[in-house]
Amino acid sequence: MTIWDICIRRPVFTTMLVCAPVVLGLVSYTRLGVDLFPNVDLPVVAVTTTLRGASVEEMESSVTKPIEEIVNSISGIDELRSTTKEGYSQVVIQFVLEKDGAVAAQEVESKVRTILSQLPIGTDPPIIDRFNLDASPVMTIAISGKRDLREVTEIARKQIKEDLETLAGVGAVVMVGGRQRAINVYVDPNKLLKYDKLSIEDVRRALIRENQEQPGGRVVRGPREEVLRVMGRIERPADFAKLIVANRNGHPIRIEDIGWVEDSFEEPRGLSRLWARTAAAVGQVGDNAVSLVVQKQSGTNTVQVVDRVRKRLDELAPLLPPDIRFEVIRDQSRFIKHSIDEVKIHLILGAILVSLTILLFIRDWRTTIIATLAIPTSIVATFALMDYMGYTLNNITMLGLILAIGIVIDDAVVVHENIFRHMEEYNRSAWEAASTATREIALAVVATTLSLLVIFIPVAFMGGRVGRFFNSFGVVV
Repeated sequence: MTIWDICIRRPVFTTMLVCAPVVLGLVSYTRLGVDLFPNVDLPVVAVTTTLRGASVEEMESSVTKPIEEIVNSISGIDELRSTTKEGYSQVVIQFVLEKDGAVAAQEVESKVRTILSQLPIGTDPPIIDRFNLDASPVMTIAISGKRDLREVTEIARKQIKEDLETLAGVGAVVMVGGRQRAINVYVDPNKLLKYDKLSIEDVRRALIRENQEQPGGRVVRGPREEVLRVMGRIERPADFAKLIVANRNGHPIRIEDIGWVEDSFEEPRGLSRLWARTAAAVGQVGDNAVSLVVQKQSGTNTVQVVDRVRKRLDELAPLLPPDIRFEVIRDQSRFIKHSIDEVKIHLILGAILVSLTILLFIRDWRTTIIATLAIPTSIVATFALMDYMGYTLNNITMLGLILAIGIVIDDAVVVHENIFRHMEEYNRSAWEAASTATREIALAVVATTLSLLVIFIPVAFMGGRVGRFFNSFGVVV
């Protein structure tokens, strides 16, 4: 007995056979993420090293070259390039696509760790960062207020940044344009030259030596044991000027003798301003602001992360001072939502046009309804496969669904039209016509479907960077 005869004679079995994948698809649809493009894992690792005050030649010979030589022994490297600047070195290792990105990052880290002792004294520990396209910034928030920028920075850091970092799906919140508090020590070169064999290095070592906190051992008091610490931190900014740098001829030389101290902020390395988009604000410089760049965690839903951040910002707004305001100046979810909504409209519009086309040519509403049911049952069932494969609703997968509308309706129209013809021309009952008409063209319908699969199955197994984007398209179709 053929599959169609079983389905015709067992209507309850047929109903369950159709409803099972539909129910799985409906459940999976609520769990699918929404993103712009598929999550593509490109195995690229960057090693960033800094050494303050080092020249380009020193960084090239002492830092960049040793790192290049040690990581070059790792298997699967496709391209190795480096960038060297004053006090800065970055080595980018690009692996072949077959290499797992997490494994590549671990191998690079283990290799770089073996040469840490060979790097120049004072070199900061190398930062090994794995390039992840899916963990890109998704939101930027500008915070400004009618007060000193240093105060705005503290409010943004303590009341907004640290709170947003605890949200699920948020990978990091980077502050741009802020002014962190710092005690700046300025040395007058002319005053420094008055003292014999006194250099700026003596000042640096004195600041480190006289401003620190050290463990002081343990003290046993009866049944208790207490841990001691030597508190040597300077509590007031004015006390920095009293620090003794050196002694000459029995006289102490303090910082106030060779310079001065300011309770200020770190040297600015970035700038952020907030303009009001009004006619009256044209030509104005804009208010000083602090920008918070929100980065999501790899594999998370961009739209959900942004919605979660917006909801938290609405909760924080009443807790901030009245003059502090923030504006979302960059929101990647808006473009994603609009893009996905447009694709959904085309998806629904395509299904409606296909149904109207069937009604126009067959001119039977019952036949139109039955054939049109192939569209939602096929598409909804696909969501279960997408959830199992880890795909998201993005432009590539939605494009596959749109393209498949015409394909899934073809078989239904051909089979149903032949059944309709048997009922009209041969005066057969619906039961008998369904069996004989399907048997008549079953081989042709299967051959047509297989010919379409021959086109799209290779797309699912396509290699290279393009294949990383389009394999989900082939699987969905």
